[in-house]
Amino acid sequence: MMNYRHIICAFSAVCCLYGCADWDEHYVDPTVEGATTTLWQQLKENPQLSDFCQVMEQTKVFRMHKNTAVSYADLLDGGHSFTVVAPLNGTFNRDSLLSLVQTNQGDSVVEKFFVLNHLSRTLRSVTPESNNMLLLNSKYVEIGPDGIEGVRVVSPNIPAKNGVLHVTERPLPYRYCLYEALCDKAELSEIGRNLRVYEEDYLDPDRSVSSGIVEGVPVYVDSVVVEYNRMLQRIGYIDAEDSTYLMVVPTNEGWNKAWDEASKYFVYDQTVLKRDSIQKYWTNRALLDDAIFNMSDQKSVNDSLMSVQYSRTRPEYHVFYHPFQGDGIMAQARKEECSNGTLYITKEWPFTPEQTYFTELWSEGESTYLITTEKDCTYNVRYLTADSISKGGYLHVVPRTATSNWELTYRVNNTLSGDYDVCAIILPKTVDNPNNANMRPCKFRATINYVDTLGAPASFNCDNVQFKTNPEKVDTVVLAENFHFPACNFDQSDIKVSVKLQCSILARETSSYSREMYIDCIYLRPRTSKSEQQ
Repeated sequence: MMNYRHIICAFSAVCCLYGCADWDEHYVDPTVEGATTTLWQQLKENPQLSDFCQVMEQTKVFRMHKNTAVSYADLLDGGHSFTVVAPLNGTFNRDSLLSLVQTNQGDSVVEKFFVLNHLSRTLRSVTPESNNMLLLNSKYVEIGPDGIEGVRVVSPNIPAKNGVLHVTERPLPYRYCLYEALCDKAELSEIGRNLRVYEEDYLDPDRSVSSGIVEGVPVYVDSVVVEYNRMLQRIGYIDAEDSTYLMVVPTNEGWNKAWDEASKYFVYDQTVLKRDSIQKYWTNRALLDDAIFNMSDQKSVNDSLMSVQYSRTRPEYHVFYHPFQGDGIMAQARKEECSNGTLYITKEWPFTPEQTYFTELWSEGESTYLITTEKDCTYNVRYLTADSISKGGYLHVVPRTATSNWELTYRVNNTLSGDYDVCAIILPKTVDNPNNANMRPCKFRATINYVDTLGAPASFNCDNVQFKTNPEKVDTVVLAENFHFPACNFDQSDIKVSVKLQCSILARETSSYSREMYIDCIYLRPRTSKSEQQ
């Protein structure tokens, strides 16, 4: 999760202890044989590198969102070992970089995109065999006989007593990681703006230098602060340079259109604390959860892609077939390579709500912990593996007496502020006994309990319809068609939505109806304008 500032902050600890003999003895690599000058002296002696030297002199080490008094020229003239890649004069805009470093923010930009992109703590020489080098901004580059990351080396392997210098014909290219591309590319700036809200700093006590405890509070001589994005912990580590991802996202106009639509499904009632922030968080998650694919999890990307949210418990979701063909999610996308994967950019958000966040909801009959109220009945959990039985289980409901009209209420988790068909799936009388002679249907009423946007309890009696089950087949009874829940109840511990089933057989009807019922599940089927057209 830790992006480039993890490296910067850890490296900046060097600056605060600069000149300390113990620190030098721990970090300095063996002196390069035959070298008598430092890297900085080597740079200054080469008139073709004066532009690079000016930038290194003017760029200060950026630490804890502020620049320090230590320049990168100071570091290269000290006792710490580096590999330096220095581009020739006239191959980059020196004046632009020097102008930027006059402000804290600009200094940070120059440090990240230019300075740290040409320095490494790993000593690497240009050799006939290629290998990778980790730069100080956490980027990996290939160094070998043909150059460094495709850039020709004019003067390789110049020794210094604190490292090695390579002079190149031009600067090394800066390759965005996926997270940086979202945050910095203008056409994706709306996604970046929404993601940056979740950036946070935290103190890493294991990497900080402690001076003890004062009045019970730890005190640090040097504090190492790590910047991370807490949303990436849930959607994928797209800022990690040692991972490989595939990601598909729309440009700003397509993102805003999809965001406005998704936000309507996450309207929480007014009793929910920080409901606006929660709405924004889950709207962003709704659009990004299935946009990221870890390449180590894929078997055949042309056949199907499993997003980072894929789970074997719900295999019907988070998998997308033939993504590059026809109307596949990436069929119309523009491809861009990043340092830790591939970015596919589309005009519109390439998913549908039903594929991603607006999914079917199931309260399984056998999940007795979902039962909130019960009356005048006993029940038994039964299991049977069959394609027609959801999750291989059901609930056998038996009236307490021959004429008891029982009640059972199931809570329904994670409803959105949208429209659903609310159904009860009832199994046939033969489910536990193929020879069951009691084939009388059951008659019942239903009530949907929910809250309005103010948080006030409300209920709908399903038009007071008396529903009759079909005792001979699996029966999906639609209790309410296209029912609108005004308030979202997603990811809440206080579950405010439930469905009550109430047997409604008169005493004189006992010979015509049965009060036994085999409940497979309470099932909520999403409805959108698109699904209604279909």
